[in-house]
Amino acid sequence: MSKYFFSICLLFSFICIQAQETSTTTTLKEPAKGKKKSETSKTVTETITDSVPVKKDRYGLRVGVDLFKLTKGLYDKDYKGIEFVGDFRLTKNYYLAAELGIEDKTTDDDRLNSTATGTYIKGGFDYNMYENWLDMENLITVGLRAGFSTYSQQLNSYKIYNSNPYWGEQPPIADGQKYTGLTAAWTEVTAGMKAKVFNNVFVGFGVQLKLLLAKKDPDNFESLYIPGFNRTYDGSFGIGFNYTVSYFIPLYKKTVIPETKKETKK
Repeated sequence: MSKYFFSICLLFSFICIQAQETSTTTTLKEPAKGKKKSETSKTVTETITDSVPVKKDRYGLRVGVDLFKLTKGLYDKDYKGIEFVGDFRLTKNYYLAAELGIEDKTTDDDRLNSTATGTYIKGGFDYNMYENWLDMENLITVGLRAGFSTYSQQLNSYKIYNSNPYWGEQPPIADGQKYTGLTAAWTEVTAGMKAKVFNNVFVGFGVQLKLLLAKKDPDNFESLYIPGFNRTYDGSFGIGFNYTVSYFIPLYKKTVIPETKKETKK
């Protein structure tokens, strides 16, 4: 009897366990009515920071010397001279420019031998046509100058022209007379380039096409050479060139505004 009672209790327990498993359900919680989907979800906003650094141009004074004139006296016994050059940056592309020099040049012509000694100054502007990128500061320039010189001429010797070749050429006549208070003025168009080779150190090369506007000659002969202008027996036009080394002295900086930002301001 007890055997049947135990079997019935075991069967009853198994039925209860099965009923409990089948009655257990998983319900999904629905969002409350009236709530929008955007309220239940989170929006992730990413902030993108521009990592491009602000570019700044340096402004200041550049001073240097013309190596061509400085070294010419080493191989030309008839020449001594030195020229100092300088420029100051006004805007992104425009520079004030000037040259100051001293020259002593002996010129030996067919009829005259004379020595010109004096000082000169030239002033004007340069325009930089080169568009630098990153932190480069190179220049390719065109410019305009006005020049003025004050000097003296010493007539060392001269020859008298002999129209009769039968008697031959007469020997030069020594003179030694010196004429002071002479002046000359000219204008010139310049073209050149400067490249930064070290920090603040630049080397450059330039050419000048000159036009003589006015000059005061000695009473009895024409000036063969004008300091700052060059020789004059080619007419009113002259040409010159220089090879410079200079040092840049930075004074302040200006922020470079990108072209896209300039257009949005309009």
